[in-house]
Amino acid sequence: MIAAIPIEFILFGLTLASVALFHRHTLQCALVGLLIITLYKLSFTNFAGVAGLAGLIAHLGHEWVLLSNLFALLVGFALLAQHFEDSHLPARLPDYLPDDWKGGLVLLGLVFVLSSFLDNIAGAMIGGTAAAAVFRNRLHIGYLAAIVAAANAGGAGSVIGDTTTTMMWLDGIAALDVLPAYVAAIAAFVVFAIPASLQQQRYSPIVKDDLEHVPIDGARLVIVLLILLSVVGTNIYMHLQMPDRSEDFPFIGVAITATVLLTSPWRRPDWSLVPSAALGSVFLLALVLAASMMPVEQLPPASWVNTLGLGFLSAVFDNIPLTKLALDAGGYDWGFLAYAVGFGGSMIWFGSSAGVALSNRFPESRSALAWIRGGWHVIVGYMVGFFVMLLTLGWHPHPPH
Repeated sequence: MIAAIPIEFILFGLTLASVALFHRHTLQCALVGLLIITLYKLSFTNFAGVAGLAGLIAHLGHEWVLLSNLFALLVGFALLAQHFEDSHLPARLPDYLPDDWKGGLVLLGLVFVLSSFLDNIAGAMIGGTAAAAVFRNRLHIGYLAAIVAAANAGGAGSVIGDTTTTMMWLDGIAALDVLPAYVAAIAAFVVFAIPASLQQQRYSPIVKDDLEHVPIDGARLVIVLLILLSVVGTNIYMHLQMPDRSEDFPFIGVAITATVLLTSPWRRPDWSLVPSAALGSVFLLALVLAASMMPVEQLPPASWVNTLGLGFLSAVFDNIPLTKLALDAGGYDWGFLAYAVGFGGSMIWFGSSAGVALSNRFPESRSALAWIRGGWHVIVGYMVGFFVMLLTLGWHPHPPH
């Protein structure tokens, strides 16, 4: 340790700092950081009590399902977003949205609603694709941050809208115990969505064109729906029918991959997107794997103050192991925890899988400083949402389950 801080945390912090500072080389920074952390643990410490190569193999054997599912989702949703764009429906959206800043606000609202019953990665990718068409590929970084925030806020109170809330559901937390997170999420949405829409309108306003001659490709919309149904359906089925096996095999990853391949003869996906989406996925997987190696054997005692802090921690630290630790500890108000770990990652572009997925499509967003400067309203929204929920509902911790 250095100043009572484990070396692993210092190495991980340096990795995150390098990602934030050298945003043109994020993949290299993440991979080098993962390599250094792995070598350190192999040489000087252990993996959950098992030292050496055997410990590393056991650790990878535990994490491979999560990593595989995440990789398939990020690549698969990149192809889904292109199907959605090629359907020409996004190009028609300006005809139906208000032609001032309220058009951007309505679009963010649609992302929020979509993410309540879809994975937040899908919500962010569909929202980003639609926004690119509506604003002619000129998106303010503050609006990109708002798209990610809307996707994460929409999934915060739904047990099928975010990986963290699904974990809670699988662990025995009732869906109604997570639902109050929407009190905070809606309040946060009002705070960040209006400034972001005004930012975007000033930067690149909606342009209404006569696009009636552009036919909508219904087949591609059906493929988009099938891909989404394969993910949501598999997720629900596994957690209801085979909860004990959901961590043994990447069923969700296989489902989305199979759907993409089976529908490819009908409408060919843009396979040229796969390499860039795969590289972006490897970046997030490197951070997730490095975070899983941190010696976080316990969290501070459950309280609303510490839960508020977990939201900020989720912006730089993978929220999946944080959620697992909180479930093991118990004593949390699960609505507050769902909001904190679900929405908190929106504050930095690599803080959530939705942000990483969207950055693959819009590389200009890969600057932590620019994200914070342009998306300041997301940080304010997180704070306002949390305290609105605290003042209206109060902190009601649940006993260990």
